[in-house]
Amino acid sequence: MRLTMNKHLQPAFTGDAKKGANLFKTRCAQCHTLGEGEGNKIGPNLHGLFGRQTGAVEGYAYTDANKQKAITWNEETLFEYLENPKKYIPGTKMAFGGLKKDKDRNDLIQHLKESTA
Repeated sequence: MRLTMNKHLQPAFTGDAKKGANLFKTRCAQCHTLGEGEGNKIGPNLHGLFGRQTGAVEGYAYTDANKQKAITWNEETLFEYLENPKKYIPGTKMAFGGLKKDKDRNDLIQHLKESTA
């Protein structure tokens, strides 16, 4: 079997949801919730994240930068965003320095895919 890869994205099967859950707990949960019907915190609720456009969670006060970015969240856009949110969306209020390791980003994305559907 031959794999083709986007230059920025590791194969989708490399993410470990369990490791991603630990990353979420230590790096994200203080600002975000995952479950349907859970409220926004400092950051928006992430339920239904995949396929949603930036700046679209009802009741969350996004910056104009987030609203105007107008990208749809998927594995690739999240992979790039999570490396350096302020570089990906200049003007965002997300106070997170990013995850520099590809493996960490893939693990977190796998957890988000399983936890926000």
